Amino acid sequence: MPFRVPFRLMIAAALAAFFIIPSAGNAQVLTQRDVSLRMAMTIAETALAECGSRTSIAVVDRAGRLKLLLQGDGASPHNPELARRKAYTARTFQQTSAEWAKRTETTNAGQRMLADVIPLGGGVPIKVGQETIGAVGLSGAPMGQVQEEACAKAGIAKVADQLR
Repeated sequence: MPFRVPFRLMIAAALAAFFIIPSAGNAQVLTQRDVSLRMAMTIAETALAECGSRTSIAVVDRAGRLKLLLQGDGASPHNPELARRKAYTARTFQQTSAEWAKRTETTNAGQRMLADVIPLGGGVPIKVGQETIGAVGLSGAPMGQVQEEACAKAGIAKVADQLR
């Protein structure tokens, strides 16, 4: 004997699918803010002027992809990679890399196992309101991670009028 689905159940399932599953008729183009190359250059150049020529600076876009990388004159070979990872961390977690490092010392420690994140200060998210559109990371500043974060913030402040 074949299994028969009650008519009411079929109607309920059809209505649920209609209201829950988006239709192609509701499709739309997404408009997203992102870090432009010109903005990345302004942020990086300002940060470099603040922190000195031995500092490496990375700017990532809203997807965490590298937009710009400056390797400072005389920078250590590992500085560009650290700068990129600090920027990626700040972008991924939408907070400074120092705040994220502190937060994951005791809780969410598993996040530290993710590829490309690093629990070091020097990464700062670039935000338009509450929306994170990218991040900047520095490595190699003479006075360490606190100075790197301050230089990153100075770079972002230079373009603050564009982040409205």
